[in-house]
Amino acid sequence: MGRSNVGKSTLMNSLIGEKIAIVSDKPQTTRNRITCVLTRENYQIVFVDTPGIHKPKNKLGEYMVRAAQNSLGDMEVILFVVDAADGIGYGDRMIAEWLKEISCPVILVANKMDIADEEQARKQIDELEDAGKFDDTVEISALAGSNISKLEKKLVAYLPEGPKYFPDDMVTDQPERVILAEIIREKTLNLLKEEVPHGIGVEIERIRDREDKNLTEIMASIICEKASHKGIVIGKGGKMLKAIGSQARMDMERFLGIKVYLELFVKVKNDWRNNPHAMKDLGYDFREF
Repeated sequence: MGRSNVGKSTLMNSLIGEKIAIVSDKPQTTRNRITCVLTRENYQIVFVDTPGIHKPKNKLGEYMVRAAQNSLGDMEVILFVVDAADGIGYGDRMIAEWLKEISCPVILVANKMDIADEEQARKQIDELEDAGKFDDTVEISALAGSNISKLEKKLVAYLPEGPKYFPDDMVTDQPERVILAEIIREKTLNLLKEEVPHGIGVEIERIRDREDKNLTEIMASIICEKASHKGIVIGKGGKMLKAIGSQARMDMERFLGIKVYLELFVKVKNDWRNNPHAMKDLGYDFREF
């Protein structure tokens, strides 16, 4: 866990060795708990990637923070990820205070060390260690892959023995529809600017396997919260929507291992991020907590 945009999803993808969680340079990219599984010869680790801790501005933000906090009681080890390049600030210290009350081991993970001012970063890490209660500290770069194996070894040392919960070939418990929707949302995050991506939701309307054509047909809707955003998502002459669809289709084909025909629609649900019913339709249900 950690603040928004510190690299939690990138770290989990790096540990798993596959892209399961979507990533972007926009804050609050991860909206739900995402469970991933790493299976080695002698052990299996189940990771839970949580939404970034931030000050909520709407009901969706409240849901995301609650999803992160609600995860704490179930864990056997917590990786508290901070951004060494951006600087360790108030939000990190606030989370460190929360984690003092947690009974399980907590490993402080200083990410983005490859682009950080090393002297300044180490000074801030020392200050955070003094303010918090950590069992270990590891400096890494999730994007570059540096010290990932070191972190994994330390993590294994803190985990208790237990049964193997998942088959060897399983890497996530996320339903196929959720992963496909997240692939589309990632492309909107990366291609759209300013405030529009944060008001985007994605709903998979239909998945149909066409054995006669050896492809999968997917129909999905991109949900905007303002009518003015619909035109931005579609773009002049449909150019933006085509770019989103083209990039999403390529990732879907890699994920599914088959050719994909993707049809995208754009709909408006006014202020859906403050509407619990609309949120539930898109997979963000407060009743989970």
